[in-house]
Amino acid sequence: MAEVTFLSNWIVAKFILPFLLIFFILFAILEKTKILGDRTHQLNVFVSLVVGLIFVGVVFPKEVVGNLILFLTVAMIVVFVTLLLWGFVSGRTEVEGWVKKLAGIVLIIAVVIAIFWAVGLRVEFLNNLIDFLFYSSWSGTFWTNVVFVGAVAIAIAIVLKNTKSS
Repeated sequence: MAEVTFLSNWIVAKFILPFLLIFFILFAILEKTKILGDRTHQLNVFVSLVVGLIFVGVVFPKEVVGNLILFLTVAMIVVFVTLLLWGFVSGRTEVEGWVKKLAGIVLIIAVVIAIFWAVGLRVEFLNNLIDFLFYSSWSGTFWTNVVFVGAVAIAIAIVLKNTKSS
């Protein structure tokens, strides 16, 4: 069971943290842009305070910002993990050309599968996806065409590559 901390209290989660987020972001923007003029630190603080208090008093903007912050944190973690894995794959090695592209494709597929696993779309989702892609009435024809088009594309690429080097 998850531990209960003071950060999970409804006052902190619904009022204090959203207020501090809006207050500090708005204060930083006002200080950096100097919209209200130079040496107006107190005015910037009061404007940020008023806007922050108005913000926590209204439900809908608070929910929108909360959802965006949750999305931002998850997206940052996914990008961080992807870049970390890419650094392991193609760091200071002599990996070049098609091997590097193949490693990137495998990495992207691995990250997508990891995201599915992390959010709980495990067996049921994958079984439904496999059933949809491979056991539908149209899937035999579709995959036959995919293999045929892929083979033709590979043949054309080989011919064009040999033509360029001649």
